[in-house]
Amino acid sequence: MAKTLLSFGHGYSAQALAALLIPQGWRVIGTTRDTARADAIRATGAEAAVFGTDDVARALGAATHILTSAAPEATGDPVLAAYGDAIADAAPRIEWAGYLSTTGVYGDHQGGWVDETTALTPATRRGQWRKDAEEAWAAIPGLALHIFRLAGIYGPGRGPFEKVRQGTARRIVKEGQVFSRIHMDDIAQVLAASIARPNPGAVYNLCDDDPAPPEDVIEHAARLLGLPVPPAEAYETAEMTEMARSFYAESKRVRNDRIKDELGVRLIHPDYRSGLAALLAGGD
Repeated sequence: MAKTLLSFGHGYSAQALAALLIPQGWRVIGTTRDTARADAIRATGAEAAVFGTDDVARALGAATHILTSAAPEATGDPVLAAYGDAIADAAPRIEWAGYLSTTGVYGDHQGGWVDETTALTPATRRGQWRKDAEEAWAAIPGLALHIFRLAGIYGPGRGPFEKVRQGTARRIVKEGQVFSRIHMDDIAQVLAASIARPNPGAVYNLCDDDPAPPEDVIEHAARLLGLPVPPAEAYETAEMTEMARSFYAESKRVRNDRIKDELGVRLIHPDYRSGLAALLAGGD
């Protein structure tokens, strides 16, 4: 029987996985709340199902695999709120389910290392929502769930070059601050590797090998473009939105040994230098 992936919240990362699966003969069905966006999903070779309609229930009936990347809300996980009972009913025949979470569930470790066994102590409201959503998905009996905790995502159309070109990039410096990040290509290959080697209950960190201060990434991007490096701004005095400032509330280095040891993954972009060079070569 043909493999069918139902992708809830079919966004950036899910589309990268679909681009690997569709050429292999997979049927991919992506959900969206925006009917206007359905055509964009179809243009990638996937089918579209409007969230909240019977189309999604029918797609769930055909699915052999599930991926969910829909962001949780204060009221909980929107996918489970709408389709939790149906997913629980389908669980025994779902071969693989993936939940895209965030390394934000680990909270702040003042630049220290974390791995998949580290206690979850989120420091932000969004991180707590993700932790709650992980637990809600894991509580579905018999679901072959795999949790993927993603670091900062970048890739085509989602990198620093445009802001550097426009002169809007900022180098905010906070002493000891480091972030881990992951290129879209590597997200897709890790998910595909997990589908090929399912291990229900597994949790994987998705990040590259080089946690780095965010100001270093902006500086490197500017130098690749041959443009002036934006001046450093002290975090303590920089004007930022509450949302932007919240990203600096946590500092940690994330280990990725498990995706290599268990899934045999060799990162395409093991650090931001490799990833940015590839983006620039690709015309980003």
